[in-house]
Amino acid sequence: MTTSASLLLSPSLAFGLSWVVLAAILRPGIARHLAMDQPNQRSLHCQPVPRSGGIAIVLATLGAWSLSQRPDPLLMLLAVALAGISYADDWKGLPVGVRLAAHGLAATVLVWSELAGHNPDYWLATALVVYIVWMTNAYNFMDGADGLAGGMALFGFSAYGLAACSMPAESLAVICFTVAAAAAGFLPFNFPPAKIFMGDVGAIPLGFLAAVLGLMGWQQAAWPLWFPLLVFSPFLADASMTLLRRMVRGEHFWQAHKEHYYQRLIRMGWGHRRTALAEYLLMAAVTASALVGLHGAAQVQIALLLTWVLIFAGLMLAIDRSWRRFLHVVDEAR
Repeated sequence: MTTSASLLLSPSLAFGLSWVVLAAILRPGIARHLAMDQPNQRSLHCQPVPRSGGIAIVLATLGAWSLSQRPDPLLMLLAVALAGISYADDWKGLPVGVRLAAHGLAATVLVWSELAGHNPDYWLATALVVYIVWMTNAYNFMDGADGLAGGMALFGFSAYGLAACSMPAESLAVICFTVAAAAAGFLPFNFPPAKIFMGDVGAIPLGFLAAVLGLMGWQQAAWPLWFPLLVFSPFLADASMTLLRRMVRGEHFWQAHKEHYYQRLIRMGWGHRRTALAEYLLMAAVTASALVGLHGAAQVQIALLLTWVLIFAGLMLAIDRSWRRFLHVVDEAR
């Protein structure tokens, strides 16, 4: 099959497979056997909700990719391995050290096999491993509200696909559009109010693919290194700043919490739907500007990045200010 035909077939298959798998596993006779996300003090939901719905994204992506073109066997193997470990974590809860070791091993194998080259720069290779591990976990940190992680996958991987097509790098575009379409098939079931959550089985492989495909595009000269960082900046900015804030406070930053900026919006009364729509608007603006600036002059690209740094800083400061007022009102009401 030609690559051009795969550009149409693979995403179509991925969307259909994702939707069908989710519709099937949410049938009453099957849904009761799924792992359930029980409400607790760190949750933003009040009723038990099935999780691990991200398995549909993984199956749809890999299935459609395999049927439409020759896939990268190592990338497929690592994505499946991470999905399997993450599925076990959804069911039983694995120690942080085990999860990080798995993420680090997958990133190391991928970098040294496909990204480092024959005469690797060891410092650069190490930095790439750290980046992949961070993106993998940052994506998972942000999977805490209805529609959020699925929406970021739809916008982010679509941006990758459009950028790859413009080069052209059609084989890369196929897998990027395939991931985006699989996420689109998942979103109707996860949009507020969610019938099923993505879980680690979906969020971890998506974060891994966001990092790896971004680096592959950079290696193939489809885009500069800043492009994937900007495309996924709605997740990276929130996750990074929240982690830094918790580390400075001496908190157990590796534990689940409700301190992300999107979580604060929900807790202040925005709710899942309004927060998701606001995040979609931000994602659309970021990805559109990244695509527009992709082939601009260096000065234009620098100005674009600085503009978004200022925008994110302003948004975070505004939410921090509103959060302090919210806590003050809550304290006075007690």
